[in-house]
Amino acid sequence: MNNSVTNTARLLWAGLRALLVLTLVTGVVYPLVVTGIAQAAFHSKANGSEVKADDKVVGSSLIGQQGYSLDYFQGRPAGGLGTNSVNTRYKLILSGATNLAADNKVLIQQVKDAKAVVVKDNSVPGYTVKASEVPADAVTSSGSGLDPDISPQYADIQVHRVAEKNNLSVSAVEKLVKEHTTGRTLGFIGEPRVNVLELNIALKELTKGS
Repeated sequence: MNNSVTNTARLLWAGLRALLVLTLVTGVVYPLVVTGIAQAAFHSKANGSEVKADDKVVGSSLIGQQGYSLDYFQGRPAGGLGTNSVNTRYKLILSGATNLAADNKVLIQQVKDAKAVVVKDNSVPGYTVKASEVPADAVTSSGSGLDPDISPQYADIQVHRVAEKNNLSVSAVEKLVKEHTTGRTLGFIGEPRVNVLELNIALKELTKGS
């Protein structure tokens, strides 16, 4: 009987020690090591890829923003996000697609309406946008609805409108777009892209000096 109690106590103590050691290793040491490596090697990404303007965090380079005035470059539509009624105080970001098939009549009409708006908004005296020039990313949302980038083609058709709204030369705005155009990752992955938030911050700085 005493041997049985002793063996049980020994097993319980061994299990407790294993629990304490594993808790320390996986719950304290490992997270600290991973966090340290991330902060040292990938500081910006580890902290949410924050974008600052005037020494304030204004967003993330990984998350698209809505509500830009026509003085600025517009991002992709976000038709799948729905309405935020969960946490309006902190403006909870919702993510999602429309889940409509390519031949869905509702989606087709949304694309037609969006294309008409793009043509109307970006056609200014001396420059007319043709419907055939409007790229797909200008009238469709991404799978998440939070795509922070647009194609160089979509940025290009906005140049004349942005230049007129901000009393800038077309060449100056074209130069700005070119400077903020990122090529394919590793030269072959994905497509060239323009980060809208970073481009608009640069545009704001340019208008300050004009």
